[in-house]
Amino acid sequence: MVQEYQSPVRVYKHPFELIMAAYHRRFPKCPLIPVFVDSEIINESQSKDGSTLVTERRCMIDIDAPRLLKRIAGVDYLYFIQRNTLNRRDRTLHIEVHNETFSSRVIVRECCNYTVHPENEDWTCFEQTASLDIKSFFGFESTAEKIAMKQYASSIKKGKEIIEYYLRELEEEGVTYIPRWTLPVVSGTARVQLPPASSARTIPAKGAKNGLDSKDPACLTEPVVGSPDDKLDADYIRRYLGDLTPLQESCLIRLRQWLQENHKGKIPKDQHVLRFLRARDFSLDKAREFLCQSLTWRKQHQVDFLLDTWKRPQLLQDYYSGGWHHHDRDGRPLYILRLGQMDTKGLVRAMGEEVLLRQVLSINEEGLRRCEENTRVFGRPISCWTCLVDLEGLNMRHLWRPGVKALLRIIEVVEANYPETLGRLLILRAPRVFPVLWTLVSPLIDENTRKKFLVYAGNDYQGPGGLVDYIHKEIIPDFLGGDCMCDIPEGGMVPKSLYRTAEELESEENRLLTDSIYKSASIFKGAPYEMLIEITEASSVITWDFDVSKGDVIFNIYHSKRAPQPAKRDTLGAHGITSLGAVNAQLIDRSWLLGKDYSMVEKALTCREGESVQGSHITRWPGFYILQWRFHSSPACSASSLPRVDDVLASLQVSSHKCKIMYYTEVLASHDFRGSMTSLESSHSGFSQLSAATTSSSQSHASSTISR
Repeated sequence: MVQEYQSPVRVYKHPFELIMAAYHRRFPKCPLIPVFVDSEIINESQSKDGSTLVTERRCMIDIDAPRLLKRIAGVDYLYFIQRNTLNRRDRTLHIEVHNETFSSRVIVRECCNYTVHPENEDWTCFEQTASLDIKSFFGFESTAEKIAMKQYASSIKKGKEIIEYYLRELEEEGVTYIPRWTLPVVSGTARVQLPPASSARTIPAKGAKNGLDSKDPACLTEPVVGSPDDKLDADYIRRYLGDLTPLQESCLIRLRQWLQENHKGKIPKDQHVLRFLRARDFSLDKAREFLCQSLTWRKQHQVDFLLDTWKRPQLLQDYYSGGWHHHDRDGRPLYILRLGQMDTKGLVRAMGEEVLLRQVLSINEEGLRRCEENTRVFGRPISCWTCLVDLEGLNMRHLWRPGVKALLRIIEVVEANYPETLGRLLILRAPRVFPVLWTLVSPLIDENTRKKFLVYAGNDYQGPGGLVDYIHKEIIPDFLGGDCMCDIPEGGMVPKSLYRTAEELESEENRLLTDSIYKSASIFKGAPYEMLIEITEASSVITWDFDVSKGDVIFNIYHSKRAPQPAKRDTLGAHGITSLGAVNAQLIDRSWLLGKDYSMVEKALTCREGESVQGSHITRWPGFYILQWRFHSSPACSASSLPRVDDVLASLQVSSHKCKIMYYTEVLASHDFRGSMTSLESSHSGFSQLSAATTSSSQSHASSTISR
């Protein structure tokens, strides 16, 4: 497996020439890097005008590895070839490194660049990428990989410290300025001082935006941290995200770049992306899959607009006993929930699960917003909040089965879409019935989250090690013995006159889904999902947008002059068991012949799990058009070939003969469409790391694009 590293852009607030003077002091050996034993120049060349200097070095490295492993490998030192290209005119240094030792077994590549800051010519940017591919290493591939990554992470961390060390050394020697390179003057001609050319180019980031925010580069004299638009600045990461290890920074940057290149729609903020990485211990593939599932969910339920579009019912405002209350000692937003005073049964009977779920989602969205605000206010990264739950009054009524079911569902949704947002949970005045409730809900809570729970029985929270250790005394609510008035509803019993009938509650089930413009469908092996669209006017336009959330599907569009009749549901035997083929109503009759009773109007399109497909079809004739999604199984590998990695991964993820899609379709009348073909251009998006290439299908009258 290839291990990759991508650094953020590190900014030195010193001119390029001074940085180069400090950099060259690292050679031939650097006492600050014990593993860097020695180096020698094996080749050096310079351009005629002296603007470009190319230096090749052979570097000796002493890897901190077990002596036994070194003996097995038969070496004491590793040798690397470093090629430096210094362009004094453009003020750039390009560094390429590859391994000489074990080059047939291990492939190491590193690329570093020193460039001028795009908005301040007196600053210097540094960026670094590297890859490690261990093909074979005497049966110790995993051990060698761990040692190499640990050693590399350690040297990355010291890199900036070393440059700053030599900068201080230069300053102590009185060297604080080095003039820029100028073109040498030809003898016998008038001396002309040419202004140096500066390559103050944008920070290379594969889609990242410009660097530090500033409208006037001349004013950039004070230390500046990055802005949310400056995604790859090391100062920005430290200021808004906290201290990350080099490899953690690399995971964040690579996942961010993948989203910028593959995901259509709103890109989540870095703080939110980092939460998903932390939830999966910075496993890039696992975090990417986890995040993509959440992004699909957010798109389906329009969660990004929840705070602006959803208004809490008055019933919730009166009887939901929870609200935000200042912050804890660490600056985290503090949410207080008086669960013991809340009539959970009454709220569920009066409003249903969906309204309560929306309420909890709005609390989490507000929590994300407050974390950003507190990060700015306190000047340090704050990515999670503290929740205080008061259980005084909790009794068997709270264990009402539908209420517990609603609670379990809410916990499941929150765990899947808001990881690492809970910094601490303080449970106060837990009664005897609490262990029963805890036994029911704890299996659904992530183990890392459970470690953040602190439970206090009775009045234990008032003593040493209690509430005052986490919350300032002056903001402890009055109902907990403090002096601060807490503007949170006291809850109380919901009047039974407000209860809704079972039929009313059932009709509102899945409102989060039906409120979305997107619909969901399941596709089974042997039972495609089909949608009928009647067209009365030729040249109308059928448009579609669908996401494949599970499995692989084949998308088709058919035309028929006669109206299809859905097949009747059949049964298996006399037991009334519905067959698999009857799960979805079939519009295309099995007796129909392709080319006679109906025709295919667009080439079949294979869509992989995680892909988003947008497209349009201009209808040639009136009649009935059928959009069909069929289950797609990868063809079996031939006996002479090995299975593809993508096929193996797909087979692991799709454990049953079932696929899922989320789709939206719309028909545009011909008079609305004429002259606006560009408005129907297919767009790109992607949700799955399994997708690696882009496939498109287009005909003269149809257009559909898959993005991965």
